[in-house]
Amino acid sequence: MDSKYTFRFEDLKIYQKAISFGESVNFIAKKFPKDERFELTSQFKRAADSIALNIAEGSAGSNAQFHKFLGLSWFSLNECVSCITKAFLRNSISEIESEELRKECYELSKMISTLRAKIKKRIEL
Repeated sequence: MDSKYTFRFEDLKIYQKAISFGESVNFIAKKFPKDERFELTSQFKRAADSIALNIAEGSAGSNAQFHKFLGLSWFSLNECVSCITKAFLRNSISEIESEELRKECYELSKMISTLRAKIKKRIEL
């Protein structure tokens, strides 16, 4: 999104990746059956959006706070992996779609883990 009003966290690659993942989930969840709208669809979309939201919220605080919020992002990411599995088992997404989403989760997981480790070193100094 182009805006003349930007915030520091918007420049973080991890935030940009999390935003992109949330949009991928939103797009694919539109294909889910209507009877899943208030169950898996809602849960999946909220968990995916929570990743970026926690990164943004945590980045404004101290290193310890950012570390904590990245942990919350990681928990939401793991929830998304479970949602992907459920969606695949319920035939809401294809194996190819499942693998692509899992790939995005894997990449985000590595980014979150790496950034958390760097921040933890700062906290311990």
